[in-house]
Amino acid sequence: MNRKRVLVVEDEDNIAVALDYLISREGYDRDRVASGAEALDRIRATRPDLVLLDVMLPEVSGYEICQAVRMDPGLGDVKILMMTARGSAMERRKGLALGADGFISKPFELAELRAEVRRMLGDEGRKGADA
Repeated sequence: MNRKRVLVVEDEDNIAVALDYLISREGYDRDRVASGAEALDRIRATRPDLVLLDVMLPEVSGYEICQAVRMDPGLGDVKILMMTARGSAMERRKGLALGADGFISKPFELAELRAEVRRMLGDEGRKGADA
């Protein structure tokens, strides 16, 4: 069975390290880019199953990346979970309107994030390493 791939697009190292830890504990393959400019090329090159996408990124915003992924017919099966420290209802609506599959506010509980990642990847019944 192929392991599912998760790409983390996050410019803050401490958050990226926590996400990386969570993803590896869940048994998914992981990759990370720290800027919006790198994200789209990496998504096209690796076609991850899920992108954990920060809204506030250097150069290109998470919203722009989400919209570009959704406009690319070859990336239709890539799931996008947007993350933001400004988790207002308006931000959430904007992300979902641009095609995000989910939206989570920072700081998030790891259990909440784990559940959302599993839901997006169709692994709700899955038991992680620390379950």
